[in-house]
Amino acid sequence: MFVDKAKIYVKAGDGGDGMVAFRREKYVPNGGPAGGDGGRGGDIIFRVDEGLRTLMDFRYQRHFKAQRGEKGRNKNQYGANAENMVVRIPPGTLVIDDDTQEVLADMTRNGQEIVVARGGRGGRGNVRMATQNNTAPELAEHGEEGKERYIVLELKVMADVGLVGFPSVGKSTLLSVVSAATPKIGAYHFTTITPNLGVVGIDDGRSFVMADLPGLIEGAHEGIGLGHEFLRHVERTRVIIHVVDMSGSEGRDPFDDWMKINEEIKLYNAELEKRPQIVAANKMDMPDSEENLRVFKEKVAEINPDIEIMAISSLTRQGVKELMYRAVDVLDSIADVPAIEEAAEQVERKVYRVEEAKEEGFTIRRENEMFVVESVQIERMMKRMQLTTHDAILKLARTLRHMGVDDELRKRGAKDGTIVRIADFEFEFVEGSSYY
Repeated sequence: MFVDKAKIYVKAGDGGDGMVAFRREKYVPNGGPAGGDGGRGGDIIFRVDEGLRTLMDFRYQRHFKAQRGEKGRNKNQYGANAENMVVRIPPGTLVIDDDTQEVLADMTRNGQEIVVARGGRGGRGNVRMATQNNTAPELAEHGEEGKERYIVLELKVMADVGLVGFPSVGKSTLLSVVSAATPKIGAYHFTTITPNLGVVGIDDGRSFVMADLPGLIEGAHEGIGLGHEFLRHVERTRVIIHVVDMSGSEGRDPFDDWMKINEEIKLYNAELEKRPQIVAANKMDMPDSEENLRVFKEKVAEINPDIEIMAISSLTRQGVKELMYRAVDVLDSIADVPAIEEAAEQVERKVYRVEEAKEEGFTIRRENEMFVVESVQIERMMKRMQLTTHDAILKLARTLRHMGVDDELRKRGAKDGTIVRIADFEFEFVEGSSYY
């Protein structure tokens, strides 16, 4: 089964907690704090593996969680960092943040890596908290939480040549006779509902990858029919072979078909209009095909006389060899043109840019007789602190006082015994005290 889109959840590892410990050994003068830092949590890394062709693996596993760092230990021993989790993805995968819809990375090269979730930093042990005023602190930090997010993976098949056209014009048959691919072939619309890839070998030793892309109908750029399921893959192809049913076997006009498909491609992505295109006038073994081809060439010439039209029959293989030679010649001619390369392969975007400035400041609101202090900065700090010791409470109180929380509470009418809530903690305000 071909899977070209998946939504997954990633969670980097949390940092290990720091430790409160002291050394009291016979030959260690003065002893002192000896609690080590926690280790860093593991990152979530996506790595391109050219051996993969679909996102099938993500159909069965949708949650990826890295290990947390080890806790710090006594005798100044730091906790070990957790190993990073590497997730393999196929080349041609777009990595998109599900919340913002931002394209984080366009993974196209084998071995290319991107970090999509950073592991949390380890908490500091009390050996790192010692100061001149407090040489033996009973204070340590919790590890920082690892980043978590939902990611959408969108695969765009990477092929040199893409076969496009209305359903049942003979794209699958053409691919089957020029390569070892075995696409499903049937006399009804949308026989092909997922892309098929085949390697085409030329007698002179040259080769290229050809993709039979799902059929297209009018309104596809708006998602009608297979819609974006088809158009997404056209973006990756360097040369387009536009297959047209020249027999008009279903009562359709070949020129009208050609115009509609080109319009849908243009409406989806205007850059695709600039992609080299060869028109494969297929089913030339059928009655009326010769006359239809003559009329078709006249109408196309009025619009764009440079469009190349080659008569073929996938069934009898008439003109197929010449078409493949022409396709590989066009590929060779654009290999050294930077503009074509840039259009075929989107520029990679980095996930982590300049970090946003930390949200500072606070707000205070009243709920009945209680005051509620809200601050991203304070809440983040309280998550890191191990608020189980007297030293930790004192440190928190000093921080709040320096930020001006005490003064603002007094202005709002806080008195001895007033309850103050910060995050999940409730404190009692004590006038004239250095802590709550």
